[in-house]
Amino acid sequence: MLLAIDVGNTNILFACHDGGEITHRWRISTDGKRTADEYAVWLHQLFEMEGLDRAAVTDVVIASVVPQTLFNLRGLSRRFAGVEPLVVGAPGVDYGMPVNLPNPAEVGADRIVNAVAAHAIWPGDLIIIDFGTATTFDVVSADGVYQGGAIAPGINLSMDALYMAAARLPRIAVEPPAEGLGVIGKGTVHAMQSGLFWGYVGMIEGIVARMKAEIGRETTVIATGGLAALFNRHSDAISHVDPDLMVKGLARIHAANR
Repeated sequence: MLLAIDVGNTNILFACHDGGEITHRWRISTDGKRTADEYAVWLHQLFEMEGLDRAAVTDVVIASVVPQTLFNLRGLSRRFAGVEPLVVGAPGVDYGMPVNLPNPAEVGADRIVNAVAAHAIWPGDLIIIDFGTATTFDVVSADGVYQGGAIAPGINLSMDALYMAAARLPRIAVEPPAEGLGVIGKGTVHAMQSGLFWGYVGMIEGIVARMKAEIGRETTVIATGGLAALFNRHSDAISHVDPDLMVKGLARIHAANR
């Protein structure tokens, strides 16, 4: 069994992959100071709760956009599973996907992993949107070459910035205004919901439209990340939603490098 670890800026996803499907998923907040022992105790308890045998873990693969977590996650792999992990982005790791950028090393591991998974599942030119701490837009050509993309602040980051910078504005949930309410806000909370949510939808649709025009061919748009389903319900810009894209990509890269 493969243990796939996806380290984001906000959360770390641990997922078990049996070679055919993802069987278990757990999340913990990202903390660069968390030790290998702390990870091991937490993960051991989760395995026991699910009736899993840690001896079943034969391989570990890690992708991280937070470099300070890698030392202790490598230690976790050795301590918990007794194996050396495959770290996406480390020297010698083959993505199986050319990167058409002047400096390929600049691309975050998460973006390449998503691209690898999406290209394996959907044919043709692709735009992959990942709704995380940042919202990323990545383009993959039909022949499987990563072409670049765009990075925007995530909607939660934008909401927190507005709350912290404006003394009289409250903190609100990320959601569209209630059914029956229009875009024109009739109160502070309604106005904030409208501006944040519909403004973000407008950004998504605008960037996707401009990317499609630049690509110049029919393009499929794949969304992943925590808020992908929410925005899919309120925008026609998204073709498919796959919340497990990252883990699928990690499994494919691991298999190719095993």
